Amino acid sequence: MAHFKSLTLIFSLLSVIALGTVFFHIVEGWGWVDSYFFTVVTVSTVGYGSLVPATILGKIAATVLIFFGLGIFAVAIHEFAVYNMRKREEEALWLIARLGHNTPQHHIHHLHENEIQEAEEEGELPAANEDDQPHGQHAPAE
Repeated sequence: MAHFKSLTLIFSLLSVIALGTVFFHIVEGWGWVDSYFFTVVTVSTVGYGSLVPATILGKIAATVLIFFGLGIFAVAIHEFAVYNMRKREEEALWLIARLGHNTPQHHIHHLHENEIQEAEEEGELPAANEDDQPHGQHAPAE
């Protein structure tokens, strides 16, 4: 399902950019590169202001592009951030599982960040080193 969502989002973003590019090329009479540039700059909220629609239809379309394009662009940025956060969480869990501790390996892969913190506080997971111990406690002598 996540793969379908990603493809839909990419397709939506590319469609908005393509439609905007074609629209401004036809209505405003700009070249393809200028039309593409204006569309991307508008959707991404950069807004250099070097190109400005001159026709009434172009101005109305630019406002529609801002509302719809910005929404799609914002969702795309959000999904990219969520994807990166999940990857970092997976890497952190993988690292914790490799540090060597009393918790079975298969259990660690199902822990979430708050569960790991609770397990460490309850002594079920040793801290990675003495500096990671809560204040006033020291790592058990080996």
